[in-house]
Amino acid sequence: MEQIPKRQVRARYDEETVTVYQAFRPEIAEPAVAEGRFPAAFDPGRMTWVKPSFRWLMYRSDWARSEGQERVLGVVLRRAGFDAALEAAVLSGYERGVHASRAQWQRELRRAEARVQWDPERDLDLRPLGHRSLQLGLSGSLVERYLGEWLVRIEDLTPLARELHGARDPGLLPPERPYPVPAGAAVRLGGS
Repeated sequence: MEQIPKRQVRARYDEETVTVYQAFRPEIAEPAVAEGRFPAAFDPGRMTWVKPSFRWLMYRSDWARSEGQERVLGVVLRRAGFDAALEAAVLSGYERGVHASRAQWQRELRRAEARVQWDPERDLDLRPLGHRSLQLGLSGSLVERYLGEWLVRIEDLTPLARELHGARDPGLLPPERPYPVPAGAAVRLGGS
């Protein structure tokens, strides 16, 4: 059985793109899918959290059944943009051994337009696994870049979420594999 490091970014990606997942209410999701970009109802002034793990989003949205999260989108981004966001990110919590001091971490966090949280990855019954999955929060100019220059396309994965909820067939999962996080970002974000 594959030994998965405690913290590892696993994602669906190719040479040029990486897919992250978000869940929205239909008023945002439907025009986003139809137009290939996020509508005016999407508030770029708020931090937006993206997840490269489909299973973690299934946990977060309760299989696209939570209020306001009824539609699951796969947002295909340019890898250069995703990497830039990881390079700009700071852990959302202080960690000894990663940060020189709590004060330094607080200074970095105040300036950062991206945050990372490591949350327990989930199995298909949404039970926590022994390794962590990355959540990436974007704000400020990074949200604008996410909505514009980094965006390649938007996929409606709601039918997949519903089918997977019923079948619990791992063969239906989007293929995710270890993502090559830029070395400096991996160290700064406490990744494996």
